[in-house]
Amino acid sequence: MAYRRTPAVQARLDAQREAVLQAAVGLLAERGYGGCSMAAVADRAGIATGSLYQHFANKAELSVELFRRVVNREIDAVHEAVARRETPEQRIAAVVETFAARALRAPRLAHALLVEPADAVVDSERLVFRRAFRDVIAAEIAVALAAGRLPRQDPELTAAAIVGAVGEALAGPLAAAPAPPAHGRAPATAQDRAQAPAHGRAPATAPAPTAAPAPRDALPDVVPALVSFTLRALGGRDDSDA
Repeated sequence: MAYRRTPAVQARLDAQREAVLQAAVGLLAERGYGGCSMAAVADRAGIATGSLYQHFANKAELSVELFRRVVNREIDAVHEAVARRETPEQRIAAVVETFAARALRAPRLAHALLVEPADAVVDSERLVFRRAFRDVIAAEIAVALAAGRLPRQDPELTAAAIVGAVGEALAGPLAAAPAPPAHGRAPATAQDRAQAPAHGRAPATAPAPTAAPAPRDALPDVVPALVSFTLRALGGRDDSDA
């Protein structure tokens, strides 16, 4: 007779899986995909690494689930912003403004979502991510075209070009964002502690080279510049209230 989990056991496993995903989101925001090893995620979640494999077969599977969770949160934020705008142009501007502003507020996380090298399965999810934003913009372009508000164009092609341009424009600022301060770093994993010298100090490692930080007062200008670019790309007016 096959074993059937009791409701209590299933509830415990569901809670553990949720704790794992929350831990993974935190690590992704701090360290990127490179820091989301199975051991590190398990340590952050407070479980044995072997227990983690009860939920995810490997890092690629965990990364896909993690990516979908974070992406769905970003898409929900965009939909909420779009719903508050009146005209198609304003709604398209809201997509770009919301996405770019949220990315710049969490640059390490956004860099991981957009450009950090990852497993092939994650790259496939990135395509789904970009298409989701493309479809939101394309739908609004179609509405504007039907109302005669924009010159004739292919809504899907224009939307795809806008999404690609915005992602490329953000890549530099996101990569140049300064690393989190020392007090904001993730706690040492079990592997880190095991590698520490006997006197208790963390092993000295050379810091990874990073791009020169972008001036913090310059970053806010990125968002309105991207909105302005988007409205010009549509072929409509670049109204300040859009």
